[in-house]
Amino acid sequence: MSDKQKKQPGEETAELLLEVVRQLAAELQPGRKQLSSVTLDSSLDRDLGLDSLARVELLIRIERTFEVMLSEQVLAGAETPRDLLRAVLSGSPKRPRITPDQVKPAALEKADAAAHSAQTLVEVLDWHVLTHPDRPHILLYGEADHPEEITYQALKQGAEAVAAGLRQRDLEPGQTVAIMLPTSREYFFSFFGILLGGGIPVPLYPPVRPTQIEEHLRRHRGILGNAQATMLITVPEAQQLARLLKAQVEGLRSVVTVQELTAGAGEFNAPPLQPQDIAFLQYTSGSTGDPKGVVLTHANLLANIRAMGEAVQADSTDVFVSWLPLYHDMGLIGAWFGSLYYACQMVLMSPLAFLARPEQWLWTIHRHRGTLSPSPNFGYELCLRKIDDRDIKGLDLSSWRIAFNGAEPVSPETVQHFSERFSHYGFRPKAMTPVYGLAESSVGLAFPPLERGPVIDSIRREPLISSGQAVPALETDTKALRFVACGQPLPGHQIRIADPTDRELPERQEGRLQFRGPSVTSGYFRNPGETRRLFHGDWLDSGDLAYMAGGDVYLTSRVKDIIIRGGRNIYPYELEEAVGEIPGIRKCCVAVFGSTDPASGTERLVVLAETRETDSETLKQLRTRIINVAVDLLAMPPDDVVIASPHTVLKTSSGKIRRAASRDLYEQGRIGKRQRAVWWQLTRLALGGLLPQLRRTRRMVTDVLYASYAWTLFGLVAPVTWLLVALLPRSGWRWTVARGSMRLLARLSQTPIVVHGLD
Repeated sequence: MSDKQKKQPGEETAELLLEVVRQLAAELQPGRKQLSSVTLDSSLDRDLGLDSLARVELLIRIERTFEVMLSEQVLAGAETPRDLLRAVLSGSPKRPRITPDQVKPAALEKADAAAHSAQTLVEVLDWHVLTHPDRPHILLYGEADHPEEITYQALKQGAEAVAAGLRQRDLEPGQTVAIMLPTSREYFFSFFGILLGGGIPVPLYPPVRPTQIEEHLRRHRGILGNAQATMLITVPEAQQLARLLKAQVEGLRSVVTVQELTAGAGEFNAPPLQPQDIAFLQYTSGSTGDPKGVVLTHANLLANIRAMGEAVQADSTDVFVSWLPLYHDMGLIGAWFGSLYYACQMVLMSPLAFLARPEQWLWTIHRHRGTLSPSPNFGYELCLRKIDDRDIKGLDLSSWRIAFNGAEPVSPETVQHFSERFSHYGFRPKAMTPVYGLAESSVGLAFPPLERGPVIDSIRREPLISSGQAVPALETDTKALRFVACGQPLPGHQIRIADPTDRELPERQEGRLQFRGPSVTSGYFRNPGETRRLFHGDWLDSGDLAYMAGGDVYLTSRVKDIIIRGGRNIYPYELEEAVGEIPGIRKCCVAVFGSTDPASGTERLVVLAETRETDSETLKQLRTRIINVAVDLLAMPPDDVVIASPHTVLKTSSGKIRRAASRDLYEQGRIGKRQRAVWWQLTRLALGGLLPQLRRTRRMVTDVLYASYAWTLFGLVAPVTWLLVALLPRSGWRWTVARGSMRLLARLSQTPIVVHGLD
């Protein structure tokens, strides 16, 4: 056999890997031709159109084919099949699935009490350190099978080291410090370290993929500028990228890692904190030009945590299992701060670990006998679609007493299907708990009664669309709208439904959801315009449309997303769900929005849907099916149907559809344009930072020149003035010389002198 005929090491693996990739691409894009041209250097994004869910499926198939366990980072970091090949060749043998006997109950004694007397988050931590310093607080899962344990004492010590490093870098009380870290012990140390140092934490989500780096950093530039962040804490791998932000954000003095902050850190004096001090800024999903940072004080957070704890009867025997990111209010406040306050043990896994293997979330609940665990609706849907029964044989979910479902619209179908399927594994349908909350109310606002289970309201379509009346529908009504009850106001909080003039509406009448209570924000940080729009007297406007029935809140849509056409309200979410069910259309990748017609001034109904199909005839058929679905639901066709490639519909970091941003793309004619290469995005960002850097340099040079000029003037005038004052015999003459010298210095240095108090 010749050398050319001999296969190089890894060549067979490469061929098999490419076959797996081609097979998945063929299933996802049945009409696509020339899949044989896919190579190791083809782009998973641009050439194959594999989104996050497709990558999850690809990861599962690769692990099964090669019997290896790949790192979750491969899910986000791999750009080509060659990256996947490297991961396979260096991957560890696949570990056996968890067996039913691998259960690790918390085995913690019930704490005597919670930190009820604490008035700040720091006081909560101090209470635990004094009461039970060695009690495990967090079990953090990484790449290993065994979690890393963080006690209350370890959290306090790690935070103190970060605080000392921040103070050494001249952090002043009240200054903001951004955190751009993944789920890790460094995140916990950084958050409390900033608080102990007197700063205000600003959580940011780290970039997921290199191809999204430009938009990611542009959004963060707006947030950092609005927050006036003085420092940014990140991982070493992201420091170079973060320094691109430093060049564009005035006031951002340094980009540091936790390792740098804690290296040689000494002692420090923690400034006192008050209940009304800002605990952190929670930036909501919004445009890059107008970021909204929700101001949340220690008093707000503790009021919300106590109200939620009372609603779910939380105590130290609970085990809270979470995969939610720590930059999201549901993961930060609901999961971490709630567990911290009630001394629950928190078992934490990374969001990437969940996306890569959703069954691991359920096995973690099984293993640690988790009692509380949350997820947005899409997490439950992902479990339904991606978990194979073979991977959960022996699973026991009977310990799970509350399965929170919130942070996005709750689907009646998902709620029912999840409960039905996983009831065979011990999940109790009454554990499914749809909830409602928003950052402006810290996180939680409405919870249902315990052990009630989901309540689904079927209402007639026409009265709601035409007049906003939620009239119950007959069981035989096939066109009825279905909404899930999201609970009743938390203790100490109030909710009302109001019309556009702020008059309260009766039951089953749709209107704007307004709220008030001790958890609510005082406004948006350095954004008086948005703060004025938020407040309606002492009520706050949620921006949601809803109705009340039997004391429960039923959300129907976002105010800004409602499309008014022909005097009727069109609800985007329902049409998006229906279009997403069409074979060939990517589920959860449909945006429905209104776009003003410049000619007539009326609002046009636009459907933007993603597909992997490329055949023109297939695309034509999909367009026809979308129109038919819209006519069936709304009794009217859309004005425009745009079928686009994957990654066109914009989403927030938590997976919500960004309808307004997608509308902007549509109106700017940017639909279908391919993303620039990573090097091009980085070059644009670097060039974009040149002008701000030049402005700062010019100001610095001007300041230095002016200071030199002023000191030169002083050096010339002061000796002469001092000599004359010392030699002149009369006091009046000396005062005349002194006043004249001061006037001369002020005039030459262009320093205005204003005297008050002579009247």
